[in-house]
Amino acid sequence: MKILNDLLALTGVSGDEANTAKFINDYVEKRKNSWKVLPKIYSGEKFHDCILLKFGNPDIAVFAHIDTIGFMSRYYNQLIPVGGPEVIPGTKIIGEDSLGEIRCQVQGDEEGIYHDFPRGVDTGTYFSFEQNVRIDEDFIQAAYLDNRIGVYNALKQCETIENGWIVFSTYEEHGGGSMPFLLRFIQETAPITKALVSDITWITDGVKHHEGVVISIRDRLIPRRSFLNRVLDLAKESEIPFQLEVEESGGSDGREIQFSPYAIDWCFIGAAEGNVHSPDEKVSLSDIDSMISLYNYLLANL
Repeated sequence: MKILNDLLALTGVSGDEANTAKFINDYVEKRKNSWKVLPKIYSGEKFHDCILLKFGNPDIAVFAHIDTIGFMSRYYNQLIPVGGPEVIPGTKIIGEDSLGEIRCQVQGDEEGIYHDFPRGVDTGTYFSFEQNVRIDEDFIQAAYLDNRIGVYNALKQCETIENGWIVFSTYEEHGGGSMPFLLRFIQETAPITKALVSDITWITDGVKHHEGVVISIRDRLIPRRSFLNRVLDLAKESEIPFQLEVEESGGSDGREIQFSPYAIDWCFIGAAEGNVHSPDEKVSLSDIDSMISLYNYLLANL
């Protein structure tokens, strides 16, 4: 899991994804010649910090967002959330401004958040949870498993995919925004009719650790049932452990696929985590294995 550990060491709050994009680009350049199919790579300033890899003749895409939640300094010692981080007083956060590296703690609550760094901090400085990765026989626990595991899964699919897009998007945690131009580029370059969203969902009363990757039947939005039925049939055929999710809230890059002007079926498939959007997100290792295996099976057969 070295790739995942390397991803977890990166900071990349929404709007500040450049370092993560550079890591992925470097990884692709180093590994691409060992993959089953050599991809066409689209990245650079034209795509902001997004990366698109086209393998063969695609009719399907995997989308994984590379940004994370965090905080931004306002004025004096005030912080405002980026995305929806859990505000837990005493949580250690890190950042860097014009005067150097910063390590401090979050204080306050949703009514007013601030940091306790002893000097003034440049307005607009990004802060991330300080990373503390813990792995035992059953679980990985760390900050930003959402969506570093989704990115890890997407990179693993690059090894064997023959026909499809692997797409790394930005901004998802704070309102989205990159998907419209990514979808337009895809549909103008090598159009698709199907998409899988490689992201992380939540442990709930009906979703448990160690019971397999989660296939989401609905969150705030509802994908087309005939496509979901095809995904479910293949999941059963694969004999890979999976569980179903039905929720009334939450969202992902699937929202922008459904709201786009393109007739693209989509499905959210991902491992479930506890302690959501905190420094202590927790995911079952066996569920990560199920996620990677099911994506591999679906990309070959869907």
